[in-house]
Amino acid sequence: MWTDEIVEEIHRIREEYAKSLNDDLEAIFADLRRKEAQSGRKVVDLSQKSHSSDSKQDVKDVSFSTQSS
Repeated sequence: MWTDEIVEEIHRIREEYAKSLNDDLEAIFADLRRKEAQSGRKVVDLSQKSHSSDSKQDVKDVSFSTQSS
């Protein structure tokens, strides 16, 4: 069976990352939120779709604080 080396590498990295946080989903989520906030990038908020004819999407600043576990 053929395997994709890139996909295998992504799976390996994901598993190592999860293990580094004891496979704790809450810790993983908190870590990702922290990294997102530290990045300083704008994040598109798709949680509320506008019914207006304006095609622009709302963008929010992700510079919020998260609690450390």
